[in-house]
Amino acid sequence: MNQDLKLIIKNYKEDKETVYNSWFVNNDERLKAFRTIRRGVFNVIKDIKNGNFGNDFKGSSLEFVLNCITEQKQIFKGASHPFYWKPKLRIPDIYENEENKLAFGQFLEKCINATKEEQLLKEIILLDKRKIKGLGPAVASIMYFLHPTIIPPCNTAIVNGFNSLFKDKVKLGSWAEYLRMREIIIEKNNELKFELSNDLGAFAGLLFDVGEKKLLISNDHISDEERVKIDKKLKKRHKEVINEMEEEDLHTEMQYHIMTIGGAIGYDVIAASNDRSKCHNGNSLSFISLNKFPELKVAKDTYKTIRLIDAVWFDKDTDNIACAFEVEKSTSIYSGILRLTDLHYSFKKNPPSLYLIIPDNREKDVLLQLQRPSIKNNNIEILYILFSELKNNCDAICKFGEDKEILRKISKVAN
Repeated sequence: MNQDLKLIIKNYKEDKETVYNSWFVNNDERLKAFRTIRRGVFNVIKDIKNGNFGNDFKGSSLEFVLNCITEQKQIFKGASHPFYWKPKLRIPDIYENEENKLAFGQFLEKCINATKEEQLLKEIILLDKRKIKGLGPAVASIMYFLHPTIIPPCNTAIVNGFNSLFKDKVKLGSWAEYLRMREIIIEKNNELKFELSNDLGAFAGLLFDVGEKKLLISNDHISDEERVKIDKKLKKRHKEVINEMEEEDLHTEMQYHIMTIGGAIGYDVIAASNDRSKCHNGNSLSFISLNKFPELKVAKDTYKTIRLIDAVWFDKDTDNIACAFEVEKSTSIYSGILRLTDLHYSFKKNPPSLYLIIPDNREKDVLLQLQRPSIKNNNIEILYILFSELKNNCDAICKFGEDKEILRKISKVAN
């Protein structure tokens, strides 16, 4: 079996369009998601403790966490569906039942603070014993972002892939079945981790691709009808990967424009720590960026988050942050807003100007997010600039701009 599995893993890693290559490796958004989701889980715990969680998924801090997870669309598309409040079925029963709500909050708190595998497994078993309706192994997708080397994510495609690969019959929705599946995943990953990674996302991605029939493990017993379906999925995957590559290039181009403007009008500029090696039309971001991120008087975790903001302008004389920019692609809006909000609260006495740089066709989505009570009620001003406005006006702003206020000429604000 291991030899067969090694060959499947080899194909999985060599195919540039698998989850391994499109999501697991060389993906800055995946790396950013871990800190964003972790902070989001802390907010869920705090809201439950303070009685602010509410009685619906919509508008809750849990919705924010799941939206951040579903932004990792290569493997987590649809991850929020199990958490939608279904009033007719009264599931998942963590919104109206206060006892279950507290139990869920305590579960998350114990998991986020856990340091050992045994602690996490104990909490899963205790949660399962409570038999909270509708609260099953979909929670593992949240836990994965807290403990990626211990807890593999779980969804329909992953379970289907596991059953296909290991000739098993794991049932979806059962914690006991999930734990059994996890044991086999851990065992196989330990045997073959030099082929993949300690991070179980790589193995889960393999199962996902097998479950979606985007990675074939055998050509035996495939009917003509199934083959047509598989061909359609492969073509769809190819199109998604190409679109992702085009989005990444556009993302880098917008970073380049905003950093060029900042440098031209007198600011020190820097790109996110994991973006500085990127290029636009042969122009490396590192050549217009500071060599290293200036020291800031903030908590260590906050400092790490700020370093992941797509572009930051500093005043040359004081090293104060003048502006911060998050460049959004087709899906990632929530996490960028959260990073900018964290920055605002870290410098409340002298807050920097905050901007989202967004695709023209996502203006309505951004307005919807900026009008969320958590942003609007706290009087945090986050302006946005359309891609087309930034690109078309870059040269003029570089030539005639004097300070950061020039950006207001091309920016908009949610009313």
